[in-house]
Amino acid sequence: MTRVQNVNQTDIPDAIRLATRTMQNVFDADDDNTPFFHSLVRPTANLEFFHSFSEAHVPGRHLNALLNAEDAIGAEIPEWAIENHARAAFSSYSGPVALPLNRDRIGGTLKRFLPHNLREGFHALYALTAFRDSEEAQSIAEQSIADIDRYWNENDGWDRATLEGKYGLEVIEWGGPFITGIARSIGPLVKYSKVTGSPAARALIDRLAEKTVGDYFTEDGSFDYSRWGSHTHSTTCVMSSLAQLAALDGNDALLERVAIFYDNGLRFISDDLGWSIENCAPDANADRGEANNTGDILETALILGAMRDSKYFQDAERILRGHLLPSQLRDVSWIVDPPNPDGIDGLRDVANRHLGAFGFPAPYGHAPLDYEEIRFNMDIVGGATGSLCEAWRSTVREVDGVTRVNMLFDYDDDSIRVESPYPSGRLRVTPGITQPVAIRLPSWVDRDSTVAAVPGSTFDPAGRWLQIEAPAPNEPIDIPIPLTEETIILRHRTREIGVQLAGDAVVAMDNFGADLTFFPDR
Repeated sequence: MTRVQNVNQTDIPDAIRLATRTMQNVFDADDDNTPFFHSLVRPTANLEFFHSFSEAHVPGRHLNALLNAEDAIGAEIPEWAIENHARAAFSSYSGPVALPLNRDRIGGTLKRFLPHNLREGFHALYALTAFRDSEEAQSIAEQSIADIDRYWNENDGWDRATLEGKYGLEVIEWGGPFITGIARSIGPLVKYSKVTGSPAARALIDRLAEKTVGDYFTEDGSFDYSRWGSHTHSTTCVMSSLAQLAALDGNDALLERVAIFYDNGLRFISDDLGWSIENCAPDANADRGEANNTGDILETALILGAMRDSKYFQDAERILRGHLLPSQLRDVSWIVDPPNPDGIDGLRDVANRHLGAFGFPAPYGHAPLDYEEIRFNMDIVGGATGSLCEAWRSTVREVDGVTRVNMLFDYDDDSIRVESPYPSGRLRVTPGITQPVAIRLPSWVDRDSTVAAVPGSTFDPAGRWLQIEAPAPNEPIDIPIPLTEETIILRHRTREIGVQLAGDAVVAMDNFGADLTFFPDR
């Protein structure tokens, strides 16, 4: 029987706080508190070490997410959780070169180098530098950039003769040589460069971006998995990386390339709710997604909305309400903890330790059709949470002396209080200071009736902004935002999925008899 999880959650800070709890529950007591990578909850349940991603990958995702959550919403993160992740991250750089390495097994040798993990390594070093003023992290980051310059170039790739022959490493170009490898590191390098002003980081960013734009994010905005690689998250994270670089530099030409891909090639690997296929090879499961990908699409939409066209903020809000927030695991009653007579930590309290996780959802629920396993690999909760932090920062922004309400979520700070129109159909905005307010009206809202209902307001059609030039502080403004009903069709490889919307929220969706769905069947 189909079980609806009833988790159409729309409180972003609440989702972030719950996810930070998950990231505090991932440490393996049987492995010096190194974080688990692998997660399985059906047909059996366990948490496991993985020989390619445990220390070289997970800590970076989690440090970026936890420390951003602390900064963005004031989440209380115990320092021991930061220290556990930092210890694992620093350990991964303790080999013969300053590259993130992974052990081949618990108790094994630190020797597996996946260029894929450079992104996560730099995320760890960036976050510790930015939010903990870690001199050790910054020093390792600079050493790592120097070693990349020493052992990698655009034409020949990695110097395997030295890395493997001299240092005894295993160089594993998982998924492919560039987009699924070193190109992924542009995003965290942009963040690190912004914080430190590192000339070496900036030089590497420019080298990577030139090749990425020249060879992949071309003027036609196309996507070819046979060249880019079938690991879709690599494509989406490189896309969001270029958007971050364009935002840092105010580079309209680069942002144009991002927008062209977002509007074209991205459609091959995602749908209108921001769901994105986990693996885009022809024989991959058509409905199995990955929340990391959705987070990257969300972050790109936020940057495009701020720098290019406010319509992308509507994309972002629909992604949040229609997929990313509902896909968070908030009901673990169906997960059965395994027998554990030997007290193995990876078999302990598995269900509860997953509460708040993100994983590999279908658009309609946790259990993609025609796929037996349900996983929430522990790196994914970090990626999705970092994206939620960026969404929260973008919900309301001050731009040129105007308080802009970009997305219609509940929000409260000294400048403004926003009470969402979901599900009431009425938006209430209470300015806290004397400053003009601009509210983005979604495409389904009638501008004329809205302006007529708000005295002293005007409408800017260029960005669909309802503008209130002189609002009275602490005086609520009630705005009718009737949640217009609409049906859209998500066209996947093997099926069309009907979706009933109210505004930008999903109220029902075809589920084809799947279990653990996010919404009632349409």
